[in-house]
Amino acid sequence: MTWTLGDTYVVIIGAMSASACALLGNYLVLRKMSLMGDAISHAVLPGLVAAFLITNSRGVGAMFVGAVIVGLITAVFTQAISKFGRVEEGAAMGVVFTILFAGGLIMIRQQADHVDLDPQCVLFGNIETFYSDALIGTIPQAGVNLAVVLLLDALFVMLLYKQLKITTFDPGLATSVGIRADIMHYALMIMVALTAVASFEAVGSILVIAMLIVPAVAAHLLTDRLPVMILLSVTIACIAALAARVYNVYAPGVFGSGIQADTSAVMAVATGILLVGAIILAPERGLLSQALQRIRLALRIVQEDILGLLYRQSESRRTGSPTSEAEALLGNAVRGLVARWAVYRLRARRLVKVDHTGSGQVALALTDKGEARAARLVRSHRLWESYLAQHSDLPLDHLHMPAERVEHYISPEMVDRIREDLPEVDLDPHGREIPPPDAES
Repeated sequence: MTWTLGDTYVVIIGAMSASACALLGNYLVLRKMSLMGDAISHAVLPGLVAAFLITNSRGVGAMFVGAVIVGLITAVFTQAISKFGRVEEGAAMGVVFTILFAGGLIMIRQQADHVDLDPQCVLFGNIETFYSDALIGTIPQAGVNLAVVLLLDALFVMLLYKQLKITTFDPGLATSVGIRADIMHYALMIMVALTAVASFEAVGSILVIAMLIVPAVAAHLLTDRLPVMILLSVTIACIAALAARVYNVYAPGVFGSGIQADTSAVMAVATGILLVGAIILAPERGLLSQALQRIRLALRIVQEDILGLLYRQSESRRTGSPTSEAEALLGNAVRGLVARWAVYRLRARRLVKVDHTGSGQVALALTDKGEARAARLVRSHRLWESYLAQHSDLPLDHLHMPAERVEHYISPEMVDRIREDLPEVDLDPHGREIPPPDAES
């Protein structure tokens, strides 16, 4: 197959549908109301059916009124059940939308012989029909409806950006400055209902929730700034629409005709793939980033442990104390792949050097720079031991391990505060000298 004008129409309509949903989905995600998008996208079904039965028309005006009424009913009933029934809000949403959605399906089935409503279209959309419409040079009505709704959503977000932002992050503050959080909540629900109705013909009620939530969740993983999050969510939605149509156009020729699927379904899968990519590759919250952070932290701790052991070994030699225990600990610390890499990094940073002993053995030793860095670490450790000994009931043999863990995270400011709290202490609880501050310079 080759790309045609009809495919371009399908991409544009899919992108408009996904972008309209993504714009509002950001606020649903940030308000922790993702299920409310699912609830409204399903619950408006009886409103659509009732509007058709009353007006005998599938015009967007009648459908919008029916959807808005049922969308508001969903929001009101959810809050009422949560408030008066004292149940969790997510459970209240589940009760309301499942009952309303089931009622809508029953209404469709009962009137199936008398009305022109296709349950398959309502549930899964019918974006493929836009292809044939586009071939004869017409713009599908669903495309016009989606363009209008996308424009309304964009105006809603831009004109009420400040109100939406403050009621999303701090409803109490919004109320105190005169912004009605409840009005903004219901306005958002109305826009979600309108967007869901406009998107039904493209992606169907089942897949509207994917367009409402998944792009926003993926964007939230990538940034904490709301304007950037909105822009990223719309970009992800458009990429999913393009990828879905590209797949359906070219995949059958590569893998066989059996590989083709509904474009709306492939759009949902594409957003899921992009979400997985964000989960793995997000700069701060991504699995890869977190794994690298843990590796860097583990490597830093191993390096600092080696510096501390080398300092204690050197200290033992200066004071004439037995060094066998320190040497044994050091020997255990530098074994393994991570430890070897830590030693390599310490040498590269000129904190550690290789000493050749008289017996021909190779040993590690601190450079002047490494001595200062190790002294700062040992100073933090021994000051924290002294602080614990003075302010806690821990026995003497229980002080080392807590200090061993904390020494890697104590900032210079905290060291100064501990020193101020222990002005007369020069030895740790074990009788070892606390390195002076000038050892850090």
